[in-house]
Amino acid sequence: MKTIANKIQENLATAYSDGEIKALTRIIATELLAVSQMAFYMKDDVALTAEQETLLDDAIARLQKHEPIQYILGYSDFCGLRFKVTPATLIPRPETSELVEWIASEANGNESILDIGTGSGCIAISIANKLPLSKVSAWDISHDALAVATENSKANGCNVVFKQADILAYEPAGEQFDIIVSNPPYIKEVEKELMHSNVLDWEPHTALFVPDNDPLLFYRTIAQKATTMLRPGGKLYFEINRAHGKETVEMLAALGYANIELRKDFADNDRMIRAVKI
Repeated sequence: MKTIANKIQENLATAYSDGEIKALTRIIATELLAVSQMAFYMKDDVALTAEQETLLDDAIARLQKHEPIQYILGYSDFCGLRFKVTPATLIPRPETSELVEWIASEANGNESILDIGTGSGCIAISIANKLPLSKVSAWDISHDALAVATENSKANGCNVVFKQADILAYEPAGEQFDIIVSNPPYIKEVEKELMHSNVLDWEPHTALFVPDNDPLLFYRTIAQKATTMLRPGGKLYFEINRAHGKETVEMLAALGYANIELRKDFADNDRMIRAVKI
């Protein structure tokens, strides 16, 4: 492992912390270069093939530009499933899995469920995997993201119905759902300066940002349209900007939703909301 570890350390030491380099070394060795877990943890030195050398050099060059390791690998694991990811899709976050688990824990197992802004399909497909008797649909504005999501659905053996739709312009056409979930764009433009370059320079901005003067744009729009798209007793779930939990709760209450609950994620940040249509 010395050859791999030393090369990564030498080339990335000025761009990443020691902890990040340690994690990247493990991922590159075991996942990209297919070094066995035993060889990695025993720190056995490994003679790389010419193909592996090329893969290692390419990964290092891309990491020097702060490209996310998930895009370099071409996939990300989420809720026990593997998802293809490309620059057309956000990389699934661990905290989003908590939202999926919350939905699954409250579901009876045979609902009609809609995921708005599906991206890679990670929420919709994970829910379909956990609730195989439910009918799951997923919408996104991006044709490229939907192509990736469709591929992920097939690869994970799930039957999700995908549709291209811009929720800001969409007019409900009589659809009825028991559950609507969304992890929409929620980062304000002013927050860009606080973001790491591996997110800001690589992940799709249409899936990240909202105007500074209207941070609840997508939440309000979806919640308003869900008043007609949800069946009575239906549930609306959001992943939210941790800075706007209180305002999101107040907005949902003003629209007539009941049993509104704001939950924190594993990092103790306000991160998800559930509301019930009366």
